[in-house]
Amino acid sequence: MALCLFLISGANAAETISPDQKKAFEGVIRDYLLKNPEIIAEAFEALQKKQKIAEADASRAALQSQSAALFNDPESPVAGDRNGDVTIVEFFDYRCGVCKRVHPIVNTLMNGDRKLRRIYKDWPILGPESVFAARAALASRAQGKYLPFHNAMMKARGKLDKNAVFKIAEKAGIDLPRLVRDMDSASITNILRRNYQLAEALKLNGTPSFVIGGKILKGGRDLETMRQIVAETRAGK
Repeated sequence: MALCLFLISGANAAETISPDQKKAFEGVIRDYLLKNPEIIAEAFEALQKKQKIAEADASRAALQSQSAALFNDPESPVAGDRNGDVTIVEFFDYRCGVCKRVHPIVNTLMNGDRKLRRIYKDWPILGPESVFAARAALASRAQGKYLPFHNAMMKARGKLDKNAVFKIAEKAGIDLPRLVRDMDSASITNILRRNYQLAEALKLNGTPSFVIGGKILKGGRDLETMRQIVAETRAGK
């Protein structure tokens, strides 16, 4: 009864309630929760569901507003079928261990499904060496070497400093003096700036991150999970 009266009376009643009434009310609430602790679990579960729905709605809105930047940036490297029915957008950092582990998984997915399109979003977030590596990779596009250079960088283990990046570039058949010149271009600076802004708009919090259809995936996934997500995207789920 005390609980009902308090809820009905509203905020104004809270200002006039006496200390004794307040203490009594708090005692009623405490006793009720102690006798029915499942109420707390139910409330927490309801809150989690509400938050997930809100997050899903926010993700859909962000994907819609950022669609052009995600899927139609002419300066983003692309692999697979450029007219594919499902697009995988990948945000990565060359110094990210999980990115390197998931790289062959995505390659296997692409090799087994010729209708997929893959868009690469260089997103160097792990320090200056990551930025250097990303600039080198993007500069390699001018020599038509982005994909072999990217794959070699993802396979590389150990420290990925300037010397390591240049050794990988040489093995990929890249003209180093030209690469160094191209790395400092305003175009590459703008690509990275757009990628940072896009990741922020999508509320990404680390690499790797993927966008497949209407889903944002944070972190790595196994092959079967990614195949399932592609299938669901094709089915319009």
